[in-house]
Amino acid sequence: MKRKNLFVGVMAAATLFVAGCESVRTTSAGAVGVDRKQQMLVPAETIEEGAAQAYEAELKAARDKGVLNTDKAQLARVTTIAKRIVAATPSFRADAAGWNWQFNVQKTKDLNAYCMPGGRIMVYSGLIEELDLTDAELATVMAHEVAHALREHTRERVSRAYGQQLVLSGVAAVTGVSEGTANIANMIAQVTFQLPFGRDQESEADTIGLELMARAGYDPRAALSLWNKMNKANQGGQPKFLSTHPSPKDRSKDIEKLLPRVLPLYKPR
Repeated sequence: MKRKNLFVGVMAAATLFVAGCESVRTTSAGAVGVDRKQQMLVPAETIEEGAAQAYEAELKAARDKGVLNTDKAQLARVTTIAKRIVAATPSFRADAAGWNWQFNVQKTKDLNAYCMPGGRIMVYSGLIEELDLTDAELATVMAHEVAHALREHTRERVSRAYGQQLVLSGVAAVTGVSEGTANIANMIAQVTFQLPFGRDQESEADTIGLELMARAGYDPRAALSLWNKMNKANQGGQPKFLSTHPSPKDRSKDIEKLLPRVLPLYKPR
């Protein structure tokens, strides 16, 4: 009887989870045709609040260590590239032009970059210096990360995590998820630094990122040289950036298939 009641409780939670989810299209399809619907359980406003707190915590930690924006020329370079990519974001969602975009560089040997929800970008100096990236190669990474934000992949990932918790615990009150901002901020930090995005999310970020960089005036073929450099770096140990990403070799094959779609959008500047 107890096992039957548990099963009923879990099924009830699963049913309410599905009912509580909002099926949305976070972006338009663009020229590359990304049109997957996403299931969202956590409100966008909640993610925005949590992201603001998580990003500020990262900025404070870097500032306290004296490693935030120490190279003004490097920051200016990142900002220039980022602004060109941001200018192309309305091709996928009009509201992104009005986001409070932030661009920062953290001095570290780690090969990493991220864009938290709402356009909060951080590039690690090691990514630029250790791989000796060209502007187009750096744009590849940044456009990929911006694509994650446009598609609200963090919100989707957090929603999935909540759904799993609710189903496993058999909780019956799923609709109207309410969680403290601090807890959401912690979950966003986990998604950013520890938990991998799904294969579908990574594929979407690559696909949208290629169109963004092409529209921004960066040669999308640079994505191939970028992942070649990452692959070589990977042979000496797993870079932090690759710990949550598919293998560079597999990614390069997919990019080659996408290039015919995005090259017509590329106008050198």
